[in-house]
Amino acid sequence: MPQPAIEGWFTIEDQPHLIGTRCATCATVFFPPREGLCRNPSCSGREFDVIELSRRGRVWSYTDAQYQPPEPYLPPAGPYVPFAVAAVQLPAEGLVVLGQLSAGVTIGDVRVGTEVELVVEPMYEIDGVEHLTYRWKPVEDAAA
Repeated sequence: MPQPAIEGWFTIEDQPHLIGTRCATCATVFFPPREGLCRNPSCSGREFDVIELSRRGRVWSYTDAQYQPPEPYLPPAGPYVPFAVAAVQLPAEGLVVLGQLSAGVTIGDVRVGTEVELVVEPMYEIDGVEHLTYRWKPVEDAAA
């Protein structure tokens, strides 16, 4: 059965969500989820609510990774293939989340402002277990 590559950061159901935390004191939202002291410098909160973040956002910035990232990145089998990365603004949460674009999506397929949605795709396989990661995919009906 597939499992998340990073436990507790996202769900893997049909309509996946990133998992974030919201400070119970100041309502600041964080991703990845956090414990301990609130990162908001004007808050000393230590309690957080676990929340599902918006599934859709807009590309705030993007680039491509022309070199293989260092560990703990696990490259797919075969030669390294560059991939696209986007910083996606989630307006409801006031947050920008960095993530890889969906398989087959290049920087030529997006621009600042492109609407994207969260998807879950295979990242690697170990001992017959598929490990999944979250990625951003352009919304096909966004122009409609």
